[in-house]
Amino acid sequence: MSGFGGRRGREKAAPEVKYQREGLSQEEIEELKEAFDLFDTDGGGTIDSSELKAAMESLGYDKKNRTIVEMIENMEDGEIDFEGFLDMMTARMSDSKEDIMKVFRLFDESGSGVITIDDLRRVAQTLGDSMTEAELKEMIDRGDTNKNGVIDPDEFVHIMLSSHKAAVAPQ
Repeated sequence: MSGFGGRRGREKAAPEVKYQREGLSQEEIEELKEAFDLFDTDGGGTIDSSELKAAMESLGYDKKNRTIVEMIENMEDGEIDFEGFLDMMTARMSDSKEDIMKVFRLFDESGSGVITIDDLRRVAQTLGDSMTEAELKEMIDRGDTNKNGVIDPDEFVHIMLSSHKAAVAPQ
């Protein structure tokens, strides 16, 4: 027994695992992990289908959403770990990003790969909205995180996903 004396009172800390998925920021992955952990009530590292339904609803997905129903039905053994959950959410977000990129291309009529103030002006006029130059510039400035004066595809996706989160966030 003398070989165990030095370890008493000290638990080995589990190494923190960093997950990565293409198209997701570390912050987005951490948000998904927080939602997953919230519903992993026993701390066992998995959630069952009823917990998954609750997690999806808390993330703003409608429980009648066909994609969510299919995801739950396709769960093996009725449980899913975080890797599987992240894979499902990445696939779902990938679909959303493809849809967002279709909208991006509508703005980027010239095919330059960015949205300029001229693109915003054209879309506003097409929609019958008379926006001032200052309003158009403010729209660019809000989304232009790299401060190059235009909105690139990554910035546009971030804007659209952030506005979606704000729209479905509980009040």
